[in-house]
Amino acid sequence: MGQLNGKVAWVTGAGSGIGEAAALALAGEGALVVLTGRRAEPLEAVARRITEAGGRAEVQPGDMMDSARVYAIAAHIEKAHGRIDVLINNAGLNIQKRSWADLTPEGVDQIVQANLSGAFYASLAVLPAMRRQKDGLLIHTSSWAGRFHSKVSGTVYSAAKHGVVAMSYGINLEEFRHGIRSTVICPAEVATPILDKRPVPVTAEERARLLQPEDLASSIMHVVLAPKHVCINEIVLSPTWNRSLA
Repeated sequence: MGQLNGKVAWVTGAGSGIGEAAALALAGEGALVVLTGRRAEPLEAVARRITEAGGRAEVQPGDMMDSARVYAIAAHIEKAHGRIDVLINNAGLNIQKRSWADLTPEGVDQIVQANLSGAFYASLAVLPAMRRQKDGLLIHTSSWAGRFHSKVSGTVYSAAKHGVVAMSYGINLEEFRHGIRSTVICPAEVATPILDKRPVPVTAEERARLLQPEDLASSIMHVVLAPKHVCINEIVLSPTWNRSLA
């Protein structure tokens, strides 16, 4: 029997990287995992891995920048499964033209909508169900750039991720009365597909020295399995080889 039997977890950005690793870990402890991302094919591949291992998964594709779709998925989860216990608020992106010399208004909008607005949409969508349950956990993927300025990540990405940190703390300030907890995770470099958008390519040797998606999944599970009277407000972690400090 897994420690999360009977629980329902919604994972965004679930088709690869941190989201995929978190979904596999949650399902491994018995949770029914709802997988969301923009492309159905990667989500279906993750769902197959879960079901082949004896777990339960459901695919609900969607763009987290589309608030109507985000709300529709949340409503479906509560109607179909009766509850939403955990939100892994992980979807996000960055762009190559992220320096001030290259930024455009369109690029700014894309980064803010994907990394901050989408995180707000998902949080807003699940909170009513969690209030009714008097229980719920939201875990948001921010970034090292959400705690410290990062030239590598770019100013707009850093600003958006700082916003995610503020959002999570704001949830705790207001929603603790309903038994709701919120955690923001701020990792430095993680070897995920977002690195493919770097202006300077990251080599395979460098990626091997970074945090891995499974490291983040381990941190996420530490939060998920904590007693309900414990709120882990924030986790900041980095690889030992932390170029962000250079």
